Amino acid sequence: MGVKRAGRGKAVPGTRRRPTGRPAPERHGPYAAAPVRGGGPLPLERLDPYRWRIPRDERAGMRVDGIVYADERLMATLRDDPALTQVANVATLPGIVGASLAMPDVHWGYGFPVGGVAATRLDDGVVSPGGIGFDINCGVRLLRSDLEAADVRPHLARLADALFAAVPSGIGARTGRRLARPELDAVLREGAAWAVASGHGWAEDLERTEEGGALAGADPAAVSPRARDRGADQLGTLGSGNHFLEVQAVDEIYDARAAGALGLRRGQVTVLIHCGSRGLGHQVCTDHLAAMDRAVARYGIALPDRQLACAPLRSPEAEAYLAAMAAAAGFAWANRQVIAHAVRETFARLFGRSAEALGLRLVYDVSHNMAKFERHQVGGRMEMLCIHRKGATRAFPPGHPDVPAVYRDVGQPVLVPGDMGRYSYVGVGTAGAMAAAFGSTCHGAGRNLSRHAAIRELRGVDITAELAAQGIVVRAERHDLLAEEASLAYKDVAAVVEVAEGAGLIRRVARMRPMAVVKG
Repeated sequence: MGVKRAGRGKAVPGTRRRPTGRPAPERHGPYAAAPVRGGGPLPLERLDPYRWRIPRDERAGMRVDGIVYADERLMATLRDDPALTQVANVATLPGIVGASLAMPDVHWGYGFPVGGVAATRLDDGVVSPGGIGFDINCGVRLLRSDLEAADVRPHLARLADALFAAVPSGIGARTGRRLARPELDAVLREGAAWAVASGHGWAEDLERTEEGGALAGADPAAVSPRARDRGADQLGTLGSGNHFLEVQAVDEIYDARAAGALGLRRGQVTVLIHCGSRGLGHQVCTDHLAAMDRAVARYGIALPDRQLACAPLRSPEAEAYLAAMAAAAGFAWANRQVIAHAVRETFARLFGRSAEALGLRLVYDVSHNMAKFERHQVGGRMEMLCIHRKGATRAFPPGHPDVPAVYRDVGQPVLVPGDMGRYSYVGVGTAGAMAAAFGSTCHGAGRNLSRHAAIRELRGVDITAELAAQGIVVRAERHDLLAEEASLAYKDVAAVVEVAEGAGLIRRVARMRPMAVVKG
């Protein structure tokens, strides 16, 4: 599918608001829960160097503890963060088991904190769109190559220009080609497989994509006309905000055996792609949040924050949302697949060799905004659960049947991008993540400053020039907005990964540093 750069679109109005802490009215019924009543910072009990507990009896309505993964350094910035109140709020959801979890990149979000993980039972549990997020199946895809950094650096500016031209980016970015209804239906059902069958990739890409690039139960009929309209000409686009396409170089190997299995080595050029379901996914979330907001009272569910709107898993509202969410997830996987194909074609044109000859193979594609039905141990027995991961990624251990056969001896690849001025990490999942966190870990660095605060702090600073001084080439639709994504705005991903590894959620494999960055 050919793409061309289109003009900037209209920004989607923000919908997030800070929780007020005001109690919701009491409800009655099988899903009733007393609201979390606000007031003052939450006390935290330190369990070990990497875990903190919010006791379940600390706030009325909490059904389980809150567990926050952080060391002293990260916790120093979290103590007054409303994300901790959100961890406690999530602990009130009907049917929640284990604990309300916060990964080390946690920060305030809509309803759930970004970096939040929660598991609910099928018989009396709920699904909450706020626990998945507006950008359904936002995720990260890593391509490796046979190129050395020294081979690419002399061509870096031309490569950045070519990638920027090949992959539309920015708010409202569009391709100039609208998918007809039958074609869009196929994308929503088949996900990345549709893209591969349409010539945008290789069959082996699907083997190295979480869930093979499509979720069972996807129903295009559950996606509204408005959502379809928003996504019809956005397949193959990056979007804006923290989404990016980066050419990187591997500069550190921590686990030689796992790196070999993943095809990674020091000095090698890689490409990291971070994006999701664009306007289609955002509209799916918006549509179904409204439906669940209306359903909460009908099912007798009491919530401490309206942004946690939810419905029982066996309800028509939950079934409709999950069918639409799965369809939006397919769109996101197809989107990353089409972008990866454009990257391969761009490298091939610039270096005069085919993508196959350049070794531009997919390492893995991992999701971090999803609800998944998975079997996990609860109270000593295996149980099927609905796992909400919002700004959190799967981290399944060696030997798990859902890990691709090619990686089963080392564990599922885990991709943890940092900010555009520092580094990103590759890890693998562990048995520790499975036992303690429903097979989950962090998804990135996590914001340290809001977008507005970052712009205020960096007013007058030329981010492009500062990155150029580090040897990093940047191409962006709006350079005036780069301050939102500057290193100052993010936690140091090295600190986040140190906690994830120290807590036994991942094992580090490799580190990459950015060479060229494409931003919206």
